[in-house]
Amino acid sequence: MIARDADTPGSRERMLEATITLMRRSGLSGAGINEIVRESGAPKGSVYHFFPQGKQQIVSEALAVYSSRVLAFMETALSAGRTPGGRVRALFRAFAERLEQGDFGSSCAAGAVCLDLDEDLEGLRLAIEAAFDDWTALIVRKLDFADERRARSFAGLLLTAIEGGYIRGRAERSGRPFLEAGQWLAALADGEAMRGVPGAQRLHLAAAPRRHRATET
Repeated sequence: MIARDADTPGSRERMLEATITLMRRSGLSGAGINEIVRESGAPKGSVYHFFPQGKQQIVSEALAVYSSRVLAFMETALSAGRTPGGRVRALFRAFAERLEQGDFGSSCAAGAVCLDLDEDLEGLRLAIEAAFDDWTALIVRKLDFADERRARSFAGLLLTAIEGGYIRGRAERSGRPFLEAGQWLAALADGEAMRGVPGAQRLHLAAAPRRHRATET
């Protein structure tokens, strides 16, 4: 790659993009300064020019960028469904496609970095926790269950399944783990949505997933 001057517009952004790519590929251990420099094509001195606190700063900022992108990705996917179950299926289908598009070589950056955390990386742990909280809150809003406590618990289950889906999906080189989880969790979502609903209305809602499933993307 061609090295560019540290002050060249876009150098900072390229380093953040390189860090995200490396974290998704091989976690924190794979996103060393030398790897970031090589992946981004930036001169080594530019890392400390833009990120004077070194690796933890660039990783923390890259995680923040990544988190906001995943939030937007999830919102788009969840908006594709018409029912709680449909939204869940759409979300997991989108993650299956995301994994396949990366040729089964990229995981969730936040989840991958978690595997390398230790007591000296508390700042990164807090950044990942904040990302998970944001994603969970989005799922809660999109599912709109009557019981907020149960909604948050269910959203946490979805997030756990997504992180696990990346692990199995990469191991099996298949999007099937996401698709299978999405089907089971969609059924649970539709069941939860009907808790406390009167009988006649419940029958109407139970038919809705069957009516809409074919048209959900």
